Amino acid sequence: MIYCRLGEIMEKRGLSNKDVVEKTGVSRNTIKGFQSNASKRIDYETLEKLCEGLDLTPGDLLIYKREKPAE
Repeated sequence: MIYCRLGEIMEKRGLSNKDVVEKTGVSRNTIKGFQSNASKRIDYETLEKLCEGLDLTPGDLLIYKREKPAE
């Protein structure tokens, strides 16, 4: 599964939702969805805005964790 580390990054940097909205131009609802890993998709434009506004790479923001198969 792919996870978004935005919430973790925001916490480490002391950023609020408002700060991220102002730095990136991404909507508050989208930010909240990424913080909680509730978003089902991310488009390239949004990813680019987050990376540019927060000085990140896609690899900083997104991680992949293999899920264990059900037994």
